[in-house]
Amino acid sequence: MDAVAALHAVTLHAELGISAVALGLVLTPGPNMIYLVSRSITQGRHAALVSLAGVGTAFFVYLAAVTAGIATVFAVVPLLYTAIKLAGAAYLLWLAWSAVRPGGTAVFAPQDLPADPPRRLYGMGFLTCLLNPKLAILYISLLPQFVDPSRGHVPEQSLVLGLTQIAIAITVNGLIALGAGAIAAFFVRRPAWLRVQRYVMGTVLAALAVHIAADRAGAAVA
Repeated sequence: MDAVAALHAVTLHAELGISAVALGLVLTPGPNMIYLVSRSITQGRHAALVSLAGVGTAFFVYLAAVTAGIATVFAVVPLLYTAIKLAGAAYLLWLAWSAVRPGGTAVFAPQDLPADPPRRLYGMGFLTCLLNPKLAILYISLLPQFVDPSRGHVPEQSLVLGLTQIAIAITVNGLIALGAGAIAAFFVRRPAWLRVQRYVMGTVLAALAVHIAADRAGAAVA
């Protein structure tokens, strides 16, 4: 792999785009965040970090699978790119609605989890992420939106963009897990801020969905 060529193949627009998607998804409550917050509050920060290591491993499993197959998908079935693009945009819209709808998930009202040893913590973090439908759709439908086949190095572009997403996801999840207790207490005292967070995230995700569906339409069928 020519690492320098791969970095040049990934545009700043693509890096910023996948960063925005990654940040929007990681801040939208889902199985990973709920599990890590619950683990942090019920068993402590160390347990949450061990669980986060399992989550990170699952990210790399997804990335390896997508990097290996995405070039073939683009080359053999070009129209599938359009279908993938529209599916990804639709999923972001669904997440946006899930964030703002009445009775949305309260991530900082954690589940009561029993204390587990490190090996089980790691395994549960890994399985929670691996079986997370949000991650499957991220890698299958969303990450390909930011790969430009015309610039070449398609697997390498996927790898660079995927590593960007993983860095953001692990960093944000780690900060949330470490500060889960204080964050939960903050939202208990200020429930209006939780509603603000939900509406901001819903708006961001909806805007990303519209941008993906419209801006990449030409590239999808080129």
